[in-house]
Amino acid sequence: MRTKAITRLLFTVGVITWLALLFMDLSVQMSLANNIPPDVPAWLSGIMLNLFIASLFYYYRLKIEREEALNFVDLLWRVFATGLIATVVSLALRLVEYLLNDTKLTTHIVFKDLIYMINLGLMIGFLTMAFAAWKRLILYQKSKWLLRLWLIFEVGLLVALLYNSFRIEKVEWLYFVIYGTLVTLSLVLSGNMKWVAFLNFRQKWTSLLLLLLTVFYLMYMFYTNNSIADDIKGMTAYFTDYRNHVFIVSLTVFVTVYSIFSFLVILFNLPTTSVFEQKLEEVVNFQRISQSIQTEQSEESVYNILLETSVSSVFADAAWLEIHGEKQHRLFTYKITDKESNDIINHLNSHNIKGVFDQGSEKTKNLSKHLASLRGSRFRSILAFPIHVKGENIGTLALLKELPDGFNKEMTKIVSTFSNQAGISIENFRLMEEALQNERYKEELKIAKTVQKSLLPAVLEQDKDFEIAAFSESADEVGGDYYDTLRINEELVSIIIADVSGKGTTAAFHMSQMKGIFHSLGQKDIEPDDFMRQSNQALIYCLERGSFISATYFIINTRTKKIRYARAGHCPVLYYCAAKKSFEYFKDKGVALGMVRNKSYSNFIQAYEFEYGPGDLMILYTDGITEAKDGKGEEFGYDRLKTAVSEACGQEAKQIQDHLIARLYEFTGTSNIDDDYTTMIVKFNSIGRG
Repeated sequence: MRTKAITRLLFTVGVITWLALLFMDLSVQMSLANNIPPDVPAWLSGIMLNLFIASLFYYYRLKIEREEALNFVDLLWRVFATGLIATVVSLALRLVEYLLNDTKLTTHIVFKDLIYMINLGLMIGFLTMAFAAWKRLILYQKSKWLLRLWLIFEVGLLVALLYNSFRIEKVEWLYFVIYGTLVTLSLVLSGNMKWVAFLNFRQKWTSLLLLLLTVFYLMYMFYTNNSIADDIKGMTAYFTDYRNHVFIVSLTVFVTVYSIFSFLVILFNLPTTSVFEQKLEEVVNFQRISQSIQTEQSEESVYNILLETSVSSVFADAAWLEIHGEKQHRLFTYKITDKESNDIINHLNSHNIKGVFDQGSEKTKNLSKHLASLRGSRFRSILAFPIHVKGENIGTLALLKELPDGFNKEMTKIVSTFSNQAGISIENFRLMEEALQNERYKEELKIAKTVQKSLLPAVLEQDKDFEIAAFSESADEVGGDYYDTLRINEELVSIIIADVSGKGTTAAFHMSQMKGIFHSLGQKDIEPDDFMRQSNQALIYCLERGSFISATYFIINTRTKKIRYARAGHCPVLYYCAAKKSFEYFKDKGVALGMVRNKSYSNFIQAYEFEYGPGDLMILYTDGITEAKDGKGEEFGYDRLKTAVSEACGQEAKQIQDHLIARLYEFTGTSNIDDDYTTMIVKFNSIGRG
């Protein structure tokens, strides 16, 4: 904001000083025309002119320095636009003068001086703008000596400005010393053209046009102001003659010389521009292939980059890339149809020329002869390069041109380098993909394990009528088994055991949904079948197609000694009746949650009720228990489950659970499990526990 305010202030000062200079100069001319001694001191107009120059000088300097985003061509456009405006205004004044031709007004000294002062102001504005722009160009990639030389040049301009601050009698030798020094420095500084090398072919042509017009504007302004000054000088000896102002003359020389030098340097650099741009493009293309491992999302992207960069680097008309995979053969094409590429491949194979060709120029000529015999093909030159990954040839890159013998040795070396680098990039890409997948999988399992642990209860609900013990072990660090308990009131306790389909973070996410539903609905004293219906209705909006949750939900009433439950496709409950000393599997009907995705689910679920007695056992488990296999592939099964529980049915729930798990691992013979192991042992007590 401060710089912007200073810029506005300088512009305002420039306008005011120019108006003051114009008023004083016209006042003097009117006084002299009427033979009246002028009241304005002779030195004051010189002060006003220099203040006007200084304000414009720093105005454009700050304006250019503030806009750092301007590139080289933008700077030339600014100079061109300023010169265009100044020239258009000057031409408009010429038109007015032409329309008023042969009138007393156009021959009057005051009118002449007015036209002259306006043209002089326009020329000074254009010169100071060009000076600020040329400074930016000259000091591009500056050095210490260049900065010092520029500082000397600006100090010299300041001395020239002070020399002309007052209308003193001109000292010839001092004038020529200052002028000669500034012209010499202008010539030396004009040799700094480092910015030209960074222009592309199109930018150079644009710059040539802008510089040519800039030189035209300079010549026009010099001619116009010089003509008017000669006319005025023939009418009066007293006026602001810029030709005696060493600063304006030196600035004109500097701007003109640098404009001409820039034009010539760019013109002479035009023939080498295309070669330079081609080499630059080769470097950029090589960098694209090298960095493709970091920027691209798939191996196919690397293939496409290889095609594009190879074609652009050797000016090929088309290309294809054959990739030989274990499962499929892939063909990537660029500006050629699959039919055309297959026709050429078949034609070359018929001449016993196989996928990887010699990369020498002689072989290229032989291939051109073979292509010449292919009817209907627009291509007459071909180069082919192998793509190696880990020493294995995974494919072939083929480049084509419509002209015969269209490739030279240099082109062959360039594409050979590209193909070798592409092989390295593909190899690195595959290694990185593998590493990222492993890391992603490990991180996913780690997150899912944390989620699963937080979903399973740390403490189970206990009561004087029963005790509960639970065990859960995941196969792949995380699974979809879930169990929980919740006290509804002093008499009612709800229990759930569930098995979510799938593994990993998806299963853990569905576990969290089931837990939320259980804690929401389980607090209400609703029938188990109603619990299942409402759970199914909620889950059908969350579970994707093919996912489901098997579950069994219980409500234990310690007052009536009854249990109400509903089974939704889960493993049948194993119940031990102590009074009868018998085991029974409750094989009740019920469909898993999420299998039926409409309200007809109520037709597939039903509630059941039974009484429990002292010493009874209720064994809840997931299918990982009964489907666990030994070394021969035989399952643990329902009978072994019943046998293992019967061996310890007289013990406490925790001891029964430990005995069951020990028998399970003894049967499988390994601690590496294929599926999740989850059990809940509910034992009903004969006497109350504190």
